[in-house]
Amino acid sequence: LMFALSLLLGTTITITSNHWIMAWAGLEINTLSILPLIAKSHHPRAIEAATKYFMTQATASALVLFSSMTNAWHTGQWDITQMTHTTSCLILTSAIAMKLGMVPFHFWFPEVLQGSPIITGLILSTIMKLPPIALLYMTSHSLNPTLLTLMAIMSAALGGWMGLNQTQIRKILAFSSISHLGWMAIIIPFSPKLTMLNFYLYVLMTSAIFLTMNTVKVLKLSTLMTSWTKAPALNTMLLLTLLSLAGLPPLTGFLPKWLIIQELTKQNMAPTAIIISLLSLLGLFFYLRLAYCATITLPPHTTNHMKQWHTYKPTSTLIAILIVMSIMLLPISPMIPTTL
Repeated sequence: LMFALSLLLGTTITITSNHWIMAWAGLEINTLSILPLIAKSHHPRAIEAATKYFMTQATASALVLFSSMTNAWHTGQWDITQMTHTTSCLILTSAIAMKLGMVPFHFWFPEVLQGSPIITGLILSTIMKLPPIALLYMTSHSLNPTLLTLMAIMSAALGGWMGLNQTQIRKILAFSSISHLGWMAIIIPFSPKLTMLNFYLYVLMTSAIFLTMNTVKVLKLSTLMTSWTKAPALNTMLLLTLLSLAGLPPLTGFLPKWLIIQELTKQNMAPTAIIISLLSLLGLFFYLRLAYCATITLPPHTTNHMKQWHTYKPTSTLIAILIVMSIMLLPISPMIPTTL
């Protein structure tokens, strides 16, 4: 409870701060409070994950501090929105990319997620991404669009390619997260609110998937194949949620992709929009693989395996709400242009 509270405190401090030192302090509180949650199981892999996480986050925090100090040295401004020095902006972009796990600083993320318990993995993929995204949002007007576009396309490409041959579900979700970050980063110089919308919907769908995996206690594809007997209805909804995360219409996940492609076309970046859309097809392949393992490998078939017992535990209301929202939010799209 204490660690969860300090996590929320760190996130809130970073999001609400105007001064770079406060934002940095919030990021540090966040990092320190998640470490015990990663290393909780005392498994060697968990300890390794916690160490990797600590090293990368400490480096990223140092870079955030360094970029803000350089900016203050040149302009006399400690205000987050007044980031005007070019070199500071470049250092800040790379620091935030390291915090988020964007390419080329993505190597730590799949490993850390694989070494963490599922609920900690959920926190790492959702709440822990909020402070860096908020910093990107506040400094979006002064960041370099070319650098962000390059990083975004690389993230979408590598997130798709590296997820193709994975069998561990947490690693697949980590690579899915990296490719989604690509979509968020590509639009932040032009429409920061669209990035936030994409982030919120990503959090919604990822939470639904992680909590479903936690309910049926599944960690890899081979156990996912036999888990449909535990909660058949939940597995059926998992199929739709995965397709939503892949961005297929008429599901929720199509909404941010559609708006982002529209905005990129308005900014005369149609080739970029085409490239990133084609790269998201790589992600679609492994989501379909997960969906296939979850629901389409039903008997009769030739492989012999033990059936799992049907659990009569009622599915939590939270999962039900998240899944419904992950599937059915596309009709709200006419309301969105009015809020952006």
